[in-house]
Amino acid sequence: MPTFWRHIVKTIVVVGATGLQGRAVTAHLLADGLHVRAVTRDPDAPAARALAQAGAELARAEMDDPASLVAAAEGAYGLFSVQPTVGSPGTPAGFTAEDEVRWGRNVADAAHAAGVRHLVYASLAGAGRHDTEKLPSNTINKWRIEQHIKRLGLPATFLRPVSFMENYTGAYHLHDGAVATAFAADVPQQIMAVDDVGALAALAFAEPGEWIGRAVDLAGDELTPRQIAAAISEAIGRPLPYVQIPIEVIAQVGADFAYAYTWLNERGYRADVAFTRTLHPGLMDLRTWLRRTGAAQIAGFLAARQDR
Repeated sequence: MPTFWRHIVKTIVVVGATGLQGRAVTAHLLADGLHVRAVTRDPDAPAARALAQAGAELARAEMDDPASLVAAAEGAYGLFSVQPTVGSPGTPAGFTAEDEVRWGRNVADAAHAAGVRHLVYASLAGAGRHDTEKLPSNTINKWRIEQHIKRLGLPATFLRPVSFMENYTGAYHLHDGAVATAFAADVPQQIMAVDDVGALAALAFAEPGEWIGRAVDLAGDELTPRQIAAAISEAIGRPLPYVQIPIEVIAQVGADFAYAYTWLNERGYRADVAFTRTLHPGLMDLRTWLRRTGAAQIAGFLAARQDR
């Protein structure tokens, strides 16, 4: 356990605890010996029960119910906040950009009302460039939540990760025996393991003097889609070629999605991988993540598809 926590075990509330980032943050905080209050809308759901079995206290609350959020945050030292991003895997049906912003603001308001002393907000790389260029809508949503947190005067840390390696473990990027996205095949894309966000969030709570007031773009690796597909193929022992989906096809789904892919192909996140590693020396690159957990997840997904 870090020195900071040796004498007083403080409570950290994790909002979005059953999602990918929330589970990772909860695991790292519990490993550090902290008391975690995991916020969930359904304490009886399997994901919530797994958190309780790991040692977390469950608190029933919803991001659309400010009073429940305030109750969940009462008496806590810190709070980790993450909201779904429109279009990402697992996003609720009918979820909109305004829902995301409202939920993020509700959580910040609850932290303020409860007197939380450190808010760690999971934003998105590039959010700090709002004044210098046009950004994709998902990045703007995160920036709007950041601005609300600043207006409240909350002691906060903004962690801004890039796209997650976990996006390559299911139908989001795996189609018909290939890695298929609208990324240009030979344009490097920045990626990061979700577990490393958990590690950095735990570090921020452990060292508030170093982290309050900081906004940091985070990335674990930078590879072209062809290189990503090749690394996955090697790790799972079967070929998964890279197939580029025409941007026109993405535009049929939505103009915002098409613009986001265009932005990533032309400008991109621009996080500093080497700097991220100085913050977290255990940072995983793609091959490390594949060896530890990714390859097994991908192989399991592909096997399940074949069994249908």
